[in-house]
Amino acid sequence: MIRAWGERIRRADPRWRDLGLTLLVQVATTIPFVVPRDPLDSPATWPAYALTTLGNLPLVWRRRAPVAAIFGMVAAGSVYTLALDGPGQPLPYAPLIGVYTMALLCPVRVRIAMGVTLGGLVLASVALNTGTARELLFALFVFAAAYALGRLQHTRQAYTAAVEARAAELERANRIEAEQAAARERARIAREMHDVLSHAVSIMIVQAEAGPVAVRRAPERAEAAFEAIAETGRDAMAQLRTMLGVLRTDGGAARAAPRGPQPGVEELAGLLERVRGSGLEVSYERTGAVRGLPAALEATVHRVVQEALTNVVKHAGAARVAVRLEYGARELTVTVTDDGRGPGSDGRGSGAASGGAASGGHGLIGIRERAAAHAGTAVAGPGPGGTGFAVRVVLVTSPLEVGN
Repeated sequence: MIRAWGERIRRADPRWRDLGLTLLVQVATTIPFVVPRDPLDSPATWPAYALTTLGNLPLVWRRRAPVAAIFGMVAAGSVYTLALDGPGQPLPYAPLIGVYTMALLCPVRVRIAMGVTLGGLVLASVALNTGTARELLFALFVFAAAYALGRLQHTRQAYTAAVEARAAELERANRIEAEQAAARERARIAREMHDVLSHAVSIMIVQAEAGPVAVRRAPERAEAAFEAIAETGRDAMAQLRTMLGVLRTDGGAARAAPRGPQPGVEELAGLLERVRGSGLEVSYERTGAVRGLPAALEATVHRVVQEALTNVVKHAGAARVAVRLEYGARELTVTVTDDGRGPGSDGRGSGAASGGAASGGHGLIGIRERAAAHAGTAVAGPGPGGTGFAVRVVLVTSPLEVGN
């Protein structure tokens, strides 16, 4: 309950808080006027009470003009001491709050000037009252304590502001990082969907175009062609459902979506078999110290080979294509070579050889991006002897895998 009230007061408008503080000080300074008094003490008169109230009013604008508020309180107190003989106060409540506010809000030059001025006023007030060292030390102590509390509050507020600013900066940095991560993930998903759809559609188009010819010339091959179309479509749909299941925001739907590992090196055999169904002669070779690779790297190898073969089916007009994986000590080299038309006339573009933007599509760009994700390189251009087309991708294997 107390904490809730404190939080509510802290969040209130500062003007209302200052007005409440002024009323509280007014209640405190009213007590000597209403409690029973010794007949020998100074009488509690209405003029004395009115001047005391006038000395408390500057607290209302203590934040907007702390120095002026202090001088207003001192002026009212001086008139009270010199012109009236009313009840005294145990503490100068309003001036102490004024000193606290001045220490909290004013710059150092103003604080120094006010310190010297108030020190002189305290000496004069003590000299006019009792003139004792005890009163002087007590007055200096309470005003120094009010000043120290103001500086401590200033330090606390500065620290809180710095913490809040750092938290806001971290929140902005986290938001930017999340946006960048989302952009990278969108690009990755776009590459995956491009590779899956482009490969599947290319194979299906080739098989569909060959279907009518097979029906007329070799009906027994037509059935195999249509079965290849169906199998390619089913495989593409399965991979798309897996990717789209990850994107679902509905928890139940996401859990119900099929999950499985990304296709890797071992799945290349099925990929190559589907390409053979399009009429291409496909050879596959693995050399070097064949070993297991991290799942992400294996998925990259599969997608690189898939995209390169898709380009061959769509653009090359080739009869043969060779896929080779060369396992080195620290690198894996993937090479896909065909005997087709070569660069410049197949839609793949001569700019592919240099990695330029003139590659004619997103396929080779996606291959370069996948290679770069594994600190590798990708080069595409004329095949051996200047005939056909070759894609050569070098991927850096995981250091943990090098010694295996």
